[in-house]
Amino acid sequence: MGKHSTSQKTVGQADSGRKEAQTFAQKALARAAGCETVEVGEVVDVRPDIVLSHDNTAAIREIWQQFGLEQVAIPEKLAITLDHAVPAPTTRHAQNHAEIREFVQEQGIRHFFEVGRGICHQVLSEEALVLPGQTILGADSHTPHFGWLGAFGAGIGRSEVAALWATGELWLRVPESIRIILEGELPKGVTAKDFALRIIGDWGADGGLYASVEFSGSGIVALSVDSRMALANMMAEFGAKASYVPPDGKSVAYLKEALLRRRAREGGVESRDDRLQEIGEMVVFPDEDAAYRDTYCYSSEDLEPTVACPHTVDNVAPLSAVAGTEVQQAFIGTCTNGRLEDIAEAAEIVQGRRVAVGTRLLVIPASSLVLQEAMRQGYIQALVAAGAAIGTPGCGPCMGNHMGVPATGEVTIASANRNFRGRMGTREAEIYLASPAVVAASAVAGRIADPRDIV
Repeated sequence: MGKHSTSQKTVGQADSGRKEAQTFAQKALARAAGCETVEVGEVVDVRPDIVLSHDNTAAIREIWQQFGLEQVAIPEKLAITLDHAVPAPTTRHAQNHAEIREFVQEQGIRHFFEVGRGICHQVLSEEALVLPGQTILGADSHTPHFGWLGAFGAGIGRSEVAALWATGELWLRVPESIRIILEGELPKGVTAKDFALRIIGDWGADGGLYASVEFSGSGIVALSVDSRMALANMMAEFGAKASYVPPDGKSVAYLKEALLRRRAREGGVESRDDRLQEIGEMVVFPDEDAAYRDTYCYSSEDLEPTVACPHTVDNVAPLSAVAGTEVQQAFIGTCTNGRLEDIAEAAEIVQGRRVAVGTRLLVIPASSLVLQEAMRQGYIQALVAAGAAIGTPGCGPCMGNHMGVPATGEVTIASANRNFRGRMGTREAEIYLASPAVVAASAVAGRIADPRDIV
């Protein structure tokens, strides 16, 4: 499709700054390594606050067992979620889940989330297991998600997670940082997903390779919490090691509510929660004169609804260029866009309408809390009335091993994060990526459509 003509500017290759000034990534990893400061390119031993795994925990356990250990070093820091194939679709998946439950019991792992609770990144956010300034390392490539709350989140391999289980420590190279500035509120019909796709289209799927992508500007401040999650999450498709959105009143309020909700559920009666105080104390901001590898500036008024076309995430085009493409499946969900804001947008578009004949709409909430609130507000009812199928909170067909995979030759438009050939389980199928609003509008039209044109 070719790339957008860009209206943003690049300010200085290897933006210079005061030598002792630190980026967010430097400050976060210095804290995790117990150092006063760290330098870009330095290799440091970090002690993460949370170590994440999901259905791959059984495979990690096999690697860990080779160390000859009986007890993990940091059971209190492990967080395990069953989300990638839930409920178990085969005996093999069920056995995998059974082995994970056994491991959880053996090791006394407190932070375990069963089938139906939801996708790991959403669930750990809702549980406020990660706070600003902390470091989370996870056996999932979209762990940069936690940048939405001002934490350093990075995806690592299974062997690395096994090493963390054994020692509680892991070496990391301190990444360079890229600064992305967005000024102005997003126009009607334009979302954080569109902005993320624009970034990836402009600079390529490897444009942020092993970098910490740090956002700022009035446009970022204006984003809702749900939108910040989508933006930070999608930076995994930019090749980023981590991402960062400066914490503010919105993110702090979300985390405080989450902590109070968890305390109430666990039967806490304390009048004061120490972790509530920690939120404000742990917030980390980069120094104003820190050095960045690149700085990219965007104006919200120059953004428009954007679609990633088959078969790469950086093969982007304006929505207008692909409008009219017939679709057989529309999918709203995943760790990128399965939140309440996304489901609300979709429900508003389909209200009083029907999914087009020959097209199916699959909606999978990112968590049980999202599902409950979407039902309370009537969004699920509106979607079902329009003909949508609702799935169990989890990843669904995103990685192609569960319910919702397309048939050979079919076209899917999805709010997911990846569209390479075979990603949804069928190699000879096409996947377009777009915002939930575009996905919903396309389901109603039976072809890729602009939600602003649905009247």
